[in-house]
Amino acid sequence: MMQAPVFEARAVTKSFASLRAVDDCSFAVEKGAIVGLIGPNGAGKTTLFDIASGATRLDSGQIVFRGEDISALKPHQRALKGLGRTFQLTRVFPKMTLMENMFVASPGDHRLHERAREYLELVNLVDRRHEYASDLSYGQQKLLELARILMLDPELILLDEPAAGVNPTLLKSLLAFIHELRDTWGKTFLIIEHNMNLVMGHCDKVVVMSAGSVIAEGSGEEIQANEEVLEAYFGKSTHPLGRAGHGA
Repeated sequence: MMQAPVFEARAVTKSFASLRAVDDCSFAVEKGAIVGLIGPNGAGKTTLFDIASGATRLDSGQIVFRGEDISALKPHQRALKGLGRTFQLTRVFPKMTLMENMFVASPGDHRLHERAREYLELVNLVDRRHEYASDLSYGQQKLLELARILMLDPELILLDEPAAGVNPTLLKSLLAFIHELRDTWGKTFLIIEHNMNLVMGHCDKVVVMSAGSVIAEGSGEEIQANEEVLEAYFGKSTHPLGRAGHGA
């Protein structure tokens, strides 16, 4: 049975001078789903993430979260409502310890230390909690960033290219963590990713953007067979987009 949408982009449009980066973009993310957002470079994916998280104001349309229009809210207000986001380039604080990085996300929580340790343990970093974040590998920093987001107990997590720059072993850990958060904790994910094996093997639904608009959405199998998608990526419909699978 299909779950109700936890997130909706409704006819979202954003221009920068003469460039229309997002053009009448509409799609929904159902509660408890892992949804992949893909498209060629310049398709408008990151701009849409910026709009969804409040970093960029839209020109027209709506961002709806849990049935509420949040288009006018500031980023911290959206975060407090349960919308979390990571970035393509990690934004941890390198000269703070892992625990201090966790505290920044939720400074007023009376269970601060307990929860920070709990989430660091989930990503196998609790033994390094007193080390500086700069001592972690890039992949470990991504795990720390995701653990830190949990301090605000988000319902929806926007992940911007989680596989970028991460070695295969850590990527498996990151993917396992994402599935655990969805399956055990009920979290919902919208993921920008260029790794097609990851998208096709781990996403329940795939949304494809091109030139600022959604051109297709469906299962991985449906997207791989969509000629308009293949045309947008490769300029012809005979090139395989990728193969479905459960590996990274």
